[in-house]
Amino acid sequence: MRFLHFILLIVKYTTMEAQKILGVSIEKLSKSDILEKIKKFLTNPSNFYHIVSLNTENLVVAQENNEFKIALNSAQIKIIDGVGVVAAAKILKVEAGERVTGVELMNDIIKLAQIRRLRVLLLGGRPNLAVSLSNCYQRQYPEAKFLGNFGIADVKNPKENEEERIFSIVADFKPHIILAAFGSPDQELWFWRNRSRLKGIICMGVGGAFDYLGGVVPRAPVFIRKIGLEWLFRLFVQPWRWRRQMRLIKFLYLVIKSFLIGN
Repeated sequence: MRFLHFILLIVKYTTMEAQKILGVSIEKLSKSDILEKIKKFLTNPSNFYHIVSLNTENLVVAQENNEFKIALNSAQIKIIDGVGVVAAAKILKVEAGERVTGVELMNDIIKLAQIRRLRVLLLGGRPNLAVSLSNCYQRQYPEAKFLGNFGIADVKNPKENEEERIFSIVADFKPHIILAAFGSPDQELWFWRNRSRLKGIICMGVGGAFDYLGGVVPRAPVFIRKIGLEWLFRLFVQPWRWRRQMRLIKFLYLVIKSFLIGN
C-alpha cells in the first residue's frame, strides 16, 4: 500500500508540473467555463478575485520578477491571451484551455454587467479615456453603472494621495468589477499589492484594451487575429513596441530549454 501511495504521489506531482508553462500554472478552461466562474463569484462575492492574461511577454517578465510570478499563479482565473502561449502548451504537452483575448473577455464582462445590473469601475489608460469610455458604455448598457477614472499617473511609483482617492471612489461606488488599463505587469502587481482593500471585487488588468475600444489605436482585422499575428499588426501601428517584442525571442528560448531539460 505504501508503494502504491508513493506511485500516486509521483503521478500527482508530475501532472501538476506538466500543467505549468515556465513556472506559471495553466488551467484548461473554455470561455464558457471562465464566464461561469465569474458568475459564481458574483453570486457570492468574498475574497479578492483576480483575472490575469497570459501571453509570451508577461511569462518572460515572470521569470525576472518573482512577485509578478506569484501574482499570476495566485490569480483565480488565468486566460490564454496569446498564440505563443498556445504553441508553447502544445510543445510542452500542457493541456491549455481555449484562447480568450483580454479585449474579448472584457466585452463579455461588460455585457454581463448589463444583464446583472452591476457597477463597473474603469481605471487608467490615457487621460480622460476611462471617463469617455465609461460614458459610452453607460449609454449603450443603461442597466449597468459605469464610472471612469484616470487613477494613477505613474503606476510604477503611485502617490499616496492618488491611491487613497481610488480607494475612496471604491468605497463610495462599491464596484462589482474593476478593469484597469495600467499595462502589464504593473496592473497585476497593483491589484496584488492592494488585494486586502479589494475583497469581494473582480479585478482584471486589460492592458491596451481602452485604446482599442475607445478608437485611439486601431485593432488588427479579424483575419489577422485569427491567424495569431495581432502582435505583428500592433508592432506596425506602434513601432516603439519593438523592444518589448524582443521578449518573444527569449520566450522561444525558454520554452525550448524547458522542453529539453524541464522547468
